[in-house]
Amino acid sequence: MPVWVQAGLWGALAGGALLIGAAIAWFRPVPPRLIAAIMAFGAGVLIAALSFELLDEAERSGGLAATAAGFLGGACAYVAANALLARRGARHRKRSGGQQPSEADVQGSGAAIAVGALLDGVPESVVLGLSLLGGGDVGIAVVAAVFISNVPEGLSSAAGMKRAGRGPGYVFGIWGGIALASGLAALLGNLTMESASPAATAAIMGVAAGAILAMVADTMIPEAFEDAHILTGLITTVGFLVAFAVERLAG
Repeated sequence: MPVWVQAGLWGALAGGALLIGAAIAWFRPVPPRLIAAIMAFGAGVLIAALSFELLDEAERSGGLAATAAGFLGGACAYVAANALLARRGARHRKRSGGQQPSEADVQGSGAAIAVGALLDGVPESVVLGLSLLGGGDVGIAVVAAVFISNVPEGLSSAAGMKRAGRGPGYVFGIWGGIALASGLAALLGNLTMESASPAATAAIMGVAAGAILAMVADTMIPEAFEDAHILTGLITTVGFLVAFAVERLAG
């Protein structure tokens, strides 16, 4: 099987976790504190993955300058895009409570939430595609991190969408589309960067890592703290430790 096809399948698999989380939230009410705990755990997992699987690898292969430039650029780009979407009603897209606006409250908020969900998922998927460059095996720790973090993202956001009065067609259409887009992003990430220089690859990995960290800080941790409060730091630490252990055992 061509490597770029494998990249697309891995991306779609990781993105499919969003659908799993959305289905759980839609068909079975989940206590807010449990959602918050899972979100905090997922945040820790992602932070570990971007630290050891992205930045460390990028710096080793392409140097500190390219990695740092990409990292800051990715964070700035995400924050700017997120600020624009927040003005259009997507600020609380990962919140499970009643914070999400309905279409009646904010015209166009449904589209903004959809674009915001795509913005959150694409950097993670690109990383999966990059991890297969050179014919190597996919980074199991990265796949696990993205999958584990996507379940609470889909769960929390879908719960909020349901409370805002959005129907199942909208909710599952959003997450199904994001899962397909995740596969496509991983595929394109692998194809377009196949012949790139180490510095360019490091910069792109840095961009993805910066965007992911900004996303965790802007959307995941606030949702976790909303209900988990003082336990958020501990649960996030456990998630980080689990991902670190997986990365070391897989290596």
